[in-house]
Amino acid sequence: MNRHICIHGHFYQSPMENPWLEEIELQDSAYPYHDWNQRITAECYAPNTASRILDPERRIIDIVNNYSRISFSFGPTLLIWLERNKPDIYGAILEADHISREHFSGHGSAMAQCYNHMIMPLANARDKRTQIIWGLRDFEQRFGRKPEGMWLPEMAVDLESLDIMAEQGIRFTVLAPCQARQVRKMRGQQWHDVREGRIDPKLPYQCRLPSGRSIALFFYDGPISRDIAFQDVLDNGENFARRLLSGFSDRPHHQLLHIATEGEIYGHHHKLGDMALAYCLYYLEKNNLAKITVYGEYLETHPPEHEVEIFEHTSWSCVHGVERWRNNCGCHTGAHSEWDQNWRSALRGAMDWLRDNLIRIYEDRISQYVEDPWQARDDYISVILDRSRENAEGFFSKHAVAEFSAEEKIIILKHLEMQRHAMLMYTSCGWFFDDISGPESVQVMQFAARAMQLAEEVSSLSLEDTYISLLERASGNVPEYQNGARVYEELVKPVILDLLRVGVHYAISSLFDEYSATKHIYCYTVNNKIYEREEAGKQKLALGKTDIHSEITWEEKVISFVILHLGDHNFLGGVREYMGEDAFVEMRQGIEDAFLRSDISGVLRLVEQYFDTGDCSLWHLFKDEQRKVLNQILDETLKEVEGSLRQINEHHYSIIQVMRQLRVPLPRTLALIEELMLNTGLFDLLEGKKIDIPGLQKLIEKIREGAFNVDRTTLNFLVSNKVNAMMGKFASHPQDSSLLEAAESLLWSLQPLSLKLDLWEAQNIYFSIGKQLFSEMKERADAGDEKAGKWMARFMDFGDHLKVRII
Repeated sequence: MNRHICIHGHFYQSPMENPWLEEIELQDSAYPYHDWNQRITAECYAPNTASRILDPERRIIDIVNNYSRISFSFGPTLLIWLERNKPDIYGAILEADHISREHFSGHGSAMAQCYNHMIMPLANARDKRTQIIWGLRDFEQRFGRKPEGMWLPEMAVDLESLDIMAEQGIRFTVLAPCQARQVRKMRGQQWHDVREGRIDPKLPYQCRLPSGRSIALFFYDGPISRDIAFQDVLDNGENFARRLLSGFSDRPHHQLLHIATEGEIYGHHHKLGDMALAYCLYYLEKNNLAKITVYGEYLETHPPEHEVEIFEHTSWSCVHGVERWRNNCGCHTGAHSEWDQNWRSALRGAMDWLRDNLIRIYEDRISQYVEDPWQARDDYISVILDRSRENAEGFFSKHAVAEFSAEEKIIILKHLEMQRHAMLMYTSCGWFFDDISGPESVQVMQFAARAMQLAEEVSSLSLEDTYISLLERASGNVPEYQNGARVYEELVKPVILDLLRVGVHYAISSLFDEYSATKHIYCYTVNNKIYEREEAGKQKLALGKTDIHSEITWEEKVISFVILHLGDHNFLGGVREYMGEDAFVEMRQGIEDAFLRSDISGVLRLVEQYFDTGDCSLWHLFKDEQRKVLNQILDETLKEVEGSLRQINEHHYSIIQVMRQLRVPLPRTLALIEELMLNTGLFDLLEGKKIDIPGLQKLIEKIREGAFNVDRTTLNFLVSNKVNAMMGKFASHPQDSSLLEAAESLLWSLQPLSLKLDLWEAQNIYFSIGKQLFSEMKERADAGDEKAGKWMARFMDFGDHLKVRII
């Protein structure tokens, strides 16, 4: 067959981790999910590991891993998050590459990517090299093989980056058709102008590089890629396939029709886009309309016969080249067309100034510890990938000029972390959107703040004041934040923390949870030496001696703390480096005695005596724990409010019933109270271990009779999680059909509410069990096994609820 199709998805989210915690904190805009990575995983990354093929009645007849049939690239920073937070999805992505090698003649479907989505043409030579090396090493450790291709962030290209990629063994990359300047037959004389996207995208091309090396380039089909990404093509898998086929010409030679888009269109930007992709591939192969391939396989059998020259400093998402990441070029999201982006050049200038000063600090200081500072940085990816003590010690041994003390190891790690954050601060999303106060720009400034903090710790040089003065030139569009300096002061500085701040978090949160002697708080380990907690009514006191250790830099501090909770949101106390044994014993005895005498003023005087400040509040908690503690504080208040409302509702029940019978609308106040009670009742039932089905049905009937609104977002989330969890139990005991009966009863009871449930996990489990057990149970039922027959009936009935067909 001379028709080949390759679909490439670039899967990526900018790193949104708190630079001091190395984890993403709560993002309310992603509700009901914890954060946007969680939400996009549920909508896109996970569904593509187990996408559905439907029959004409829209029942699931097969479940497939899309990643094993397409070309894909995942940002390394996103894979780090998936490995930590969604290991099953992460494992399925790695497995897809392994499976794809069987489909594609030993060539894997995964491509590597430059490490943290830096715009490569705007980077200095050292950063380009490290970004490529880190991306390759990350890929090799995860996928267990060397990559053939590498994805350039935003397809932003220059010859130096391509040359480094080729030097490191990369065979090809993918570019947009508008990035090609001219082509000619290999070893031919005449060049042909192909500007404005006129290059034939169905061929591979060779690009000669300044060093004498070369790299293969694939230029994706622009019009079809745009249609897939921005039109309604993904509404139907067969239409998707036909749109791909329309790109072939009638010529008899081999043709590669390939597209490249953001991977998030397959489920996140286009709901159920993963299913359109799955059915498109199914339709093409079932009808033998084209051979599905990946770039590495096609390149092996069809090496370039043409060479190409490119436009440097161009990209796929900015018609002005790479200006979107350094100037007010006019490119924006469209959400605020009246805004300008003059801030971009000032933000870039501030980052460049900071980078250059961090280079000087790095080279001046670390050279006394390692033989080659920049080789050490290139190799530091091995520590990032495995932060175990043993692995880090191996890194030190490899690069040491002498044996290091414990303090010197901390200094070296701080230097290297400074450089890691100096690259993270160039993540492309920081410039992509419309205002400098946006979360992506704030994020890159947070990376910069962490780099400056580390620089000051290793050199005693403060760069922050000058950096902030440079940000004053970055004029914003939001009145609340006139410029980048205000954004930094309001949204970055409050996030900066040190080990003492970690200690404050631990001390306050320990009042609301039972902690073991060793507690992990994000990337820190807390080891209790002494801990005392006392309670007197609503008032609580905690004091102790604790060791705080950073798993990233190995820095440690022993602290003393006292926290007094006066009730509600009121806290007082102090945290400091350990004050010494005698002072601690004296402080401990005095404060405990005063607290037990209810002498709060005496406690406060002693806190002022032993600590510099009593400034400890809910603000000092990290965001997730802050929300958790607030909910605990409010719990009693909410119970009182709900109790009062319930009494009001019950007191007026008879008149409410009369009004209903007479079809008189309830006064708004009474209607809101009853609606709140009904929603609360639903949530309480669904969050219990065992669901009271009759009680649930009564609540639903009241909701229907009164035409009350329900919180569908929360209800969909709760019910989906409940059914998925019930199916998880069934997976452990697949021959116990009573578990199916319970799930089926729940779904039947909820039908009147017409919920839109996400039963993706339940369907996967059902389909897997069906494949494993259905034939066996059917044989037993046909042989007269009554129990097997009942299992079959229950299993088939539940399949109707899930819309899954096994036979």
